[in-house]
Amino acid sequence: FEEPEAPGSRSFFTEIIASISDIKFAKDGRYILSRDYMTLKLWDINMDSGPIATFQVHEYLRPKLCDLYENDSIFDKFECCLSGDGLRVATGSYSNLFRVFGCAPGSTEATTLEASKNPIRRQVQTPSRPSRPLSSITRVVRRGTETPGVDANGNSFDFTTKLLHLAWHPTENSIACAAANSLYMYYA
Repeated sequence: FEEPEAPGSRSFFTEIIASISDIKFAKDGRYILSRDYMTLKLWDINMDSGPIATFQVHEYLRPKLCDLYENDSIFDKFECCLSGDGLRVATGSYSNLFRVFGCAPGSTEATTLEASKNPIRRQVQTPSRPSRPLSSITRVVRRGTETPGVDANGNSFDFTTKLLHLAWHPTENSIACAAANSLYMYYA
């Protein structure tokens, strides 16, 4: 499985940001979720021509790749996870934030939450129609752009605090997130 490179888009950072840092199988075994530095990609194992969905996580960082390389942040290994029902995917980010995306066809759900004692929730977009099971996805979609360099509090991103590890409960709608020396649980 490989996504073809856009012509003329190759740079010094191309291989670094395209390197996969985590992969997970969906519960039904048909889908694979992969995380690279910039995106989450959902793959159908019956379709090797490219991902069926791409979720933008760090696109706003593209102009800052040189700085991220100099301070080694570009090598951060963010994990990804899928909900037990296959309707959502999630991954960590900087400033102890994590992103949750709806992956049902037509969903525009993209939520950013903060792993802290007093979390801030920012709804980037709301679902446009009811969610359906993951098995009904048939087309490629791109979602999840956010305000460049600004966290859920409206502050600049803090690259020293990062949420690298998270896991979705297999049967409940809850996520465990590890930020620094704390474990946070979120239930929706």
